[in-house]
Amino acid sequence: MAYDSFKILTSSCVPLPLENVDTDQIIPARFLKATKREGFGDNLFRDWRYNGDDTPKADFVLNNPTYSGKILVAGRNFGSGSSREHAAWAIYDYGFRCVISSFFADIFKGNSLNIGILPVTVSPEFLDKIFTAIESDPKAEVIVDLPSQKVTIAATGESESFDINGYKKHNMTNGFDDIDYLQSMKAEIGEFEKTRI
Repeated sequence: MAYDSFKILTSSCVPLPLENVDTDQIIPARFLKATKREGFGDNLFRDWRYNGDDTPKADFVLNNPTYSGKILVAGRNFGSGSSREHAAWAIYDYGFRCVISSFFADIFKGNSLNIGILPVTVSPEFLDKIFTAIESDPKAEVIVDLPSQKVTIAATGESESFDINGYKKHNMTNGFDDIDYLQSMKAEIGEFEKTRI
């Protein structure tokens, strides 16, 4: 399944300054019955977002109209716990295209990259600067430049580089998943196959 290509994203952010957010908090286990990737955004952070009677909790950030954007800024150790792909699906389906943190669980990071979410790892110091910028101005924009592997706070111009696997970077910039990547090499694979006969 192809995804939106990711090159440069300029967006306001939704701050979630909590550490050790695990995948069961991102998408509770009771919502994992579906196998299609659509519809999970409705239950993103379900138990933090809604009361038992399904009314929104006013103090949770996703229910606060002050904050919006395609970038989720999270505390350290985001996506820990079980390896459920649905956590990444829920974040993508809600509308986020990038998550910024100072540390990601490896499996969550891989699952995100596989479906078109860019997990950007920054230093704890730079993460604090982003949170401070959002606190000062909820509409503050962050620029995530995948080709140059740099994240910048627009208001101050402060920036920091981030790492990404070259193969995943290629796929993200082209909107490919693994199957799309193989399809894009169909001609080359065909030519190689001829040399094996």
